[in-house]
Amino acid sequence: MVAKIGWPQNVGDPPSPSLLRPALSMNAQIHPLAAATAERNTLDLAALKASALQVIRTEARAIDALGSRIDDSFRRACQLMFDCPGRVVVSGMGKSGHIGRKIAATLASTGTPAFFVHPGEASHGDLGMITQKDVVLALSNSGETDELLTILPPIRRQGIPLIGMSGNDSSSLARLADVHLDVSVPAEACPLGLAPTASTTAALAMGDALAIALLEARGFTAEDFARSHPAGSLGRRLLLHIADVMHTGAQVPRVTRGASLSEALVEMTRKGLGMTAVVDDEDRLLGVFTDGDLRRALDDHQIDLRTTPLSSLMTPRAKTITPDRLAVEAARLMEKHKIHALLVVDHDGRLVGALNIHDLLRARVV
Repeated sequence: MVAKIGWPQNVGDPPSPSLLRPALSMNAQIHPLAAATAERNTLDLAALKASALQVIRTEARAIDALGSRIDDSFRRACQLMFDCPGRVVVSGMGKSGHIGRKIAATLASTGTPAFFVHPGEASHGDLGMITQKDVVLALSNSGETDELLTILPPIRRQGIPLIGMSGNDSSSLARLADVHLDVSVPAEACPLGLAPTASTTAALAMGDALAIALLEARGFTAEDFARSHPAGSLGRRLLLHIADVMHTGAQVPRVTRGASLSEALVEMTRKGLGMTAVVDDEDRLLGVFTDGDLRRALDDHQIDLRTTPLSSLMTPRAKTITPDRLAVEAARLMEKHKIHALLVVDHDGRLVGALNIHDLLRARVV
């Protein structure tokens, strides 16, 4: 009997260890990294630079050509989105889809509610996400993308306004749209003329132009922008107020005008802000005594630290801020006057809080 290859000849015999090891593929050869690297040709920096500059110049020309197309069609597109009681629904396939996602995100973060719908998914149920209160912005460089054209007739039948953005003003998309935005380019940056490069850049620039034009038309402010970016550094800088980060109550270092230097030093040490406020009987701020004031006093041999009243050593015109101001304004004030702490007063000049640079660092304002 001839034994089958790869199996023991007798029942119960263990297979040979060599048969248990997987055979290496003829193509699965591992070459040392150093040898592979040595075989590569070194890239020519001059050639790379020339290629990169050509791309940048081509795309710059494409964007520059858009300037003449900011016309009545652009105004009408802005008007449709400005008057939209719902949301702007952006759709596109492939590279146009990637650009569409970014345009939708930019619109949404600058005061124009928007979201992206994939045209392929839309034709399988996601079309229900689009309502008659919405406006559709459809992107296709050719204007003939099948997946996009499939969903446009149902959209048109519902009377939903359609803005088309393509590189062909005689395309199917241009004919179906209420407003067509021409984003055609003289040439792609790809030397083969195939990869979407200048055309996607032009579409992205046109989308940004729409978003920013609408932002200004709505009177959208930096504070409005921050409200949609609460977790980012911009949100913290534009939403965080002094009242959110300042020390209050017993944590605020303060002494009265009659306090001695030693009492002021004890208060500064206990509160750990490198200063103490000097207040009157109604808690109105009279001045501030800082560790800098102490160093200057120690350096002046004419000052008797045991007998000189604190009111003679303090800084009478202290830099202050109100609790309703932004925390970032405190950072700017500290930087401008080269100080590390601020006293917070109300509009009647009464002491209500204090903060230093470390409080702003912990809040990630600076």
